[in-house]
Amino acid sequence: MSIEKTRHIVDCMATNVQMKDVQFVQTEHRLKLVEFWGIREGSRVLEIGCGQGDTTAVLAYLVGDRGFVHGVDIAPPSYGSPITVGDAAEYLMKSKLGKQIRMEFELDVLASEVDFPENSFDYVVLSHCSWYLKSADELQALLEKTKKWAKQLCFAEWDPRLQNIEQYPHFLAVHIQAQYECFKENSFSNVRTLFTPKDLTTIAESAGWTIYDEQSISSTKLQDGKWEVDMTLSDYQKELEEINHMPLKLKELIKSEVNLLEEAVKNYPSLQSLSTFVFSAR
Repeated sequence: MSIEKTRHIVDCMATNVQMKDVQFVQTEHRLKLVEFWGIREGSRVLEIGCGQGDTTAVLAYLVGDRGFVHGVDIAPPSYGSPITVGDAAEYLMKSKLGKQIRMEFELDVLASEVDFPENSFDYVVLSHCSWYLKSADELQALLEKTKKWAKQLCFAEWDPRLQNIEQYPHFLAVHIQAQYECFKENSFSNVRTLFTPKDLTTIAESAGWTIYDEQSISSTKLQDGKWEVDMTLSDYQKELEEINHMPLKLKELIKSEVNLLEEAVKNYPSLQSLSTFVFSAR
């Protein structure tokens, strides 16, 4: 993988000054995803759940100035930290890659008024965004609706199947979050529904897609595992206090899991992020 290619993409992103080292690792990961999917120069891509544009920028670089990337996200422009998704998108669209990018926020793809002509895009991409969804039904509806818009589905999400013990804290953190998210009506949390690879492939096939390639890609260098662990340990008490209708026994179980997480952080200080499950479907 070319360092120059990665550097060129990172220079187009809002994080390139204060968080350049972090963004470099994130961008290298997205390059692995997009190269697995085989997205070609000149392609038209719809990216659902574009967020701050980590995958958007890589897609735009690889489709080139003859291609086009349309990123959409249900989050408001003010969402995100330390840089909001709105500020990140504005910076990216003003960069050298901006002429082949469009990004929209507060857009619910499942809303009846949202539609595109049949086969408007060569690819529809969902990259590390499915865990933000509220249910399996929502994901299936999303994949059913997008099927007429693109010829190929490109999908990536964390793979909770542990490849090594250093990934255990990341797994515990997202597992804990997913449990108390079951009791929320509305949320912008990172983990609202924890899908396994089997869940994802079953839902995609039920939505009418045919999977023809899948793989688990190493993403242990990503910083997300530590971020999720730190957030879980700092927020879990407040989360449990605010959910009045959670059974007491489940609260006690989650507290026990937090104890395991705290112990795991001590035992595995060089914790690693989970791998990433990717697949392509027609």
